[in-house]
Amino acid sequence: MFYDSIENKHGLKHDPYKALITPRPIGWISTVSKDGVANIAPYSFFNAVGERPHYVVFSSSEMKDSLRNVEETGEFTFSLATWDLRYEMNTTSAAVPHGVDEYPIAGLTAAPSKLVKPPRVKESPAAFECRHWKTIELPPAAPHHRGTYSVVFGLVVGIHIDDTFVKDGIVDTGAMRPIARLGYMDYAVVTPETVFTINRPEVDKDGRVIPASVAAE
Repeated sequence: MFYDSIENKHGLKHDPYKALITPRPIGWISTVSKDGVANIAPYSFFNAVGERPHYVVFSSSEMKDSLRNVEETGEFTFSLATWDLRYEMNTTSAAVPHGVDEYPIAGLTAAPSKLVKPPRVKESPAAFECRHWKTIELPPAAPHHRGTYSVVFGLVVGIHIDDTFVKDGIVDTGAMRPIARLGYMDYAVVTPETVFTINRPEVDKDGRVIPASVAAE
């Protein structure tokens, strides 16, 4: 099938867009308002966009508390959601009133950060401390549409890793069992059994690509 994604005429029960761009990392964006109230919300429009230096990005629809707090204070944290924390993640997606601290509602612990004011999720095996770099408002797809999304870029200034998951100098991502967002109400989980390794191919002196499977023999 093919459909015009600008007019969104797909003829299905739901827009399949998010079911196709998968898996997407999901975790908590934690912020603190200018009045000192903590806020936490799960985001799946999140990813890494730079390595040296480390930059991450998340996208927020409309002016939600997370976006407002980042704009006003210039700081946020991202804590990875995992299989063991899947229900807590889902609880924090509830649309509670403005100014309500979601940490106690979900039974999560707000652990102090080292370099920024917003706390991180203590129960999460990994968390990033970030400073706001820039927010870009995405334009509408067509003149008669309304743009609603803002993309937030953050410079990662500190990273927390649970030592339990560091083995021989390498992070055991599968053991963390991070979850990922799919489409609709679906999620996926990374496990030790689903992690695989493929080395990058090599190029010989004649410029020919040697597949990794061949180079390893």
